[in-house]
Order: sequence, then C-alpha cells, then structure tokens
Amino acid sequence: MNWQTVSLAQVPATPWRNGGGVTRELLAWPAQQDWQVRISVADIAAAGPFSAFAGSERWFAVIEGAGVELRFGEQARLLPLGVPLRFGGEQAVHCSLPAGPTRDLNLMAPPGSGQMRPVVPGDRMRGDPARRLVALYAHQQPAALLWGGDTLELPAATLAWQLHEGAMDGQLRGGSAWWLEVML
Repeated sequence: MNWQTVSLAQVPATPWRNGGGVTRELLAWPAQQDWQVRISVADIAAAGPFSAFAGSERWFAVIEGAGVELRFGEQARLLPLGVPLRFGGEQAVHCSLPAGPTRDLNLMAPPGSGQMRPVVPGDRMRGDPARRLVALYAHQQPAALLWGGDTLELPAATLAWQLHEGAMDGQLRGGSAWWLEVML
C-alpha cells in the first residue's frame, strides 16, 4: 500500500487572524503554497468569521463538541456533531458556538470534485476508474481499512491519504472515521 500518514500531534497549530481559533493543516496537495486540495483540523474557541477561499468548495464537520451555528448572510444553519456541510469557499460565513468550543474537520477542493462523510465498520468505499485523492481520518479511535487486499491500521488522530488511479474498492473494518475523496 502506498498510503502516506500524518498525525495531528505532529502538525503545529496556526492561529487564525481573527483570534477565534487555530488550524492544523494535515494535507496541502500538490504544494503547501499552491494547493488544490487541503485537509485540516480546526479548533474553534470563539465566535467569528471564517476566512474566504475563493475558487474552492468547502466541506466542514464538527468532530468534537456540541455543534456550531453557521450564518450565511441572513440564513443560519445549526450544524451538530458528525454532520458534514458543503458550501462555497468564497461565501461569507460567520460561526457561533452555542454550546462552547469545537474541533472541526475541513476539506477544501475544486467545486464539485470532493466529498466527505463519516464511515463506520462495514461501510464501503467504491468508485469507477478515475484519478482521485482519497483519505481516511481516524479521530478519536483507531481505524482499520481493507484496501486492495491489504489492511491499513490507522492510529487515532491520524490522516492517511494517497493518489489512486483505477477502480476503487475499500471497506472500513474497525473503528469509526471520516472518508474524504477528491476527483482530480
């Protein structure tokens, strides 16, 4: 298997300009300064605006905490623990914390190319032959992924990713995790 891994504990926290939290960038592909795909974990400690990322689509999910309220202009959306939301990276978003700080998983990718979803043992990851970046993030517990006849054992708070070409067929065998996928 050609999975690359990065542990959350190995990544330094970058403070936000607005002082409301920090981000740990787990993956910036193909390059950190000129990325097409970005996967990060953010700790939100105070209400405030999200940074804009024009030209990207964002996937966002609360992975620790009671949830957030995201306001898009006059429209508000209460986002509970474990429910992903997709929105345009250029959208003005204000975040409130009705029940305290949260930890959140983020995927940014070209519009219409990405997806992010929680997975539990037995869930399959299948797809037609295509070139894509695939990733599995095990947050609070280890995970085991059957992939191409081999098993990837992933410690908690770790992201595994690879560039994959061809038909895709995997199955989560243990733990719970987040599956992220971007068509390239």
